[in-house]
Amino acid sequence: NVAVMVVQCDGERDLDRLLNDPRRNSVILGPGGGVGLNMRALIMAALASQAAVVLDADALSSFAEHPGRLFAAIKSRLAPVVLTPHEGEFACLFNPISEKIDVNSKLEKARLAAHESGAIVLLKGPDTVVTAPNGQAAISDNAPPTLATAGSGDVLAGIIGGLLAQHMPGFAAAAAGAWLHAEAAKGFGPGLISEDLPEALPGVLRRLLERAPAAN
Repeated sequence: NVAVMVVQCDGERDLDRLLNDPRRNSVILGPGGGVGLNMRALIMAALASQAAVVLDADALSSFAEHPGRLFAAIKSRLAPVVLTPHEGEFACLFNPISEKIDVNSKLEKARLAAHESGAIVLLKGPDTVVTAPNGQAAISDNAPPTLATAGSGDVLAGIIGGLLAQHMPGFAAAAAGAWLHAEAAKGFGPGLISEDLPEALPGVLRRLLERAPAAN
């Protein structure tokens, strides 16, 4: 069973009002949201708030022609921002970095992107790379091929947003989210669709808790 609580949000003014409530401390924008002016306005409203922000999919594509504006807004805030591009979205948002002939690794590209944007950058793939503006990095190589299915990246953004809502630091939330996302897919096995991932996640968390040392 899925419990969904819905609040109407019609544009950036409504989003600004919603995020004025400190209980709403994490927001994810991009999946299925459309590319263009309306999405950019929502993103700027979110970045003007105190909430942690995850930007994925259409949110990234909406700033392909205006990356400097996005990066300036990210650098002006204290709360974490996580960008979760796949290789194609990365090339659009960080075109100068993608075209550098002297950048020889995915890790180096992601580190340069985090430094330029001021955000935590999670560059998706079989070896997902997570980098922070201070150079901190992690590589998650546990993703099975079954994760190459429509909507799985949206679920990843949701997992990271949920960890941020629990006050996990931005880099840790992105790195842990990537690992949990892949482990959920591995635990489910063949025939995976994106809707299966949230159902598989409790099993991953249960196994982690079973292995954790008992508290004194």
